[in-house]
Amino acid sequence: MGCAKAWWPELVGMPATPAVTTIMQDRPDVAVEVQPPGSNVLPGDNRKRVLALIDNLGAVPLSPKPPTSAS
Repeated sequence: MGCAKAWWPELVGMPATPAVTTIMQDRPDVAVEVQPPGSNVLPGDNRKRVLALIDNLGAVPLSPKPPTSAS
């Protein structure tokens, strides 16, 4: 068994709903959180949570990935 997928650069520019569907198909073991612009994201390193940030049009502007702890 290989390493679990941890980021999705191919989803950049995609609408939020199909992006979340793709993440859930790839990693059914994680919770996907969709966060709009200006949201306060809880800090912390949680490999069972994937952040999918969206822009004002509802598209994914950055590659979704698990959050990492701030230095």
